[in-house]
Amino acid sequence: MTGFFQRLGRPVVEFIRYLGELTLLVGEVFQSIFRHKIWWSLMWRQMVNIGFGSQLQVIVTGAFTGAVFAAQVYYKFNQLGFESVVGGIVALAMCRELGPVLTGLMLTSRVGAAMAAEIGTMKVTEQVDALRSLGVHPVDFLVSPRMLAMFFSVPILIAESLMFGMAASRLIVVGLYSVPGAFYDDQLDKNTDLTDLWFGMSKGLVFGILIVLIACHQGLNASRGAVGVGKGTTSAVVYTSLAILIVNFFLTIVLNFIWPVARI
Repeated sequence: MTGFFQRLGRPVVEFIRYLGELTLLVGEVFQSIFRHKIWWSLMWRQMVNIGFGSQLQVIVTGAFTGAVFAAQVYYKFNQLGFESVVGGIVALAMCRELGPVLTGLMLTSRVGAAMAAEIGTMKVTEQVDALRSLGVHPVDFLVSPRMLAMFFSVPILIAESLMFGMAASRLIVVGLYSVPGAFYDDQLDKNTDLTDLWFGMSKGLVFGILIVLIACHQGLNASRGAVGVGKGTTSAVVYTSLAILIVNFFLTIVLNFIWPVARI
């Protein structure tokens, strides 16, 4: 019986310990930023890598998500005679859910994995220890520039995802299915406003913070050579993806009290 409770409680203890380590990392990042120990050249380099380097994936994901979602909504709403409202439904879904969530997942697979692998390689090859011996805190050098770069890059990437997603939606509904453009635009204006954009941007910023924290934490705790780096990179992608999906639910509940859906 004792062994049963030990096996049952061990994952809970490990999860609490993991959350504690992430909290400590958050505190170190804020201390680094407020102490103004920011490596600006590294931050600009990370902005190019995160922002510019992820544009193609984000644009393609947003465009085809908007297109396929518009097609599916049109197929059903056309049966009910409400095909003119497709624009508003797609825009609302893209702004509040699909845009930020899919952008976060794409950044997880591309940027989060790269962060975990790069920092993990530095850890197992003792480059992180070398930084400490030179009087440079690893968080100042490795984590804070990535956090700031993500903070500035995510809103732009989400905006691109939304823009191309809604453009693809209009192309499908108006161009392919011949719904009058005036009806489409009218429903778009009635069902969405700037609060929906702030809704999605707020989610995106939280997802960006999660990506950097979890990926850098996995990298800084990598061990056992190349095998440890590979496991840490895989764990970073899995943990971050799950965290985004779980946190997205709670953010949706909370943010809907702050920015409720616009009424027609």
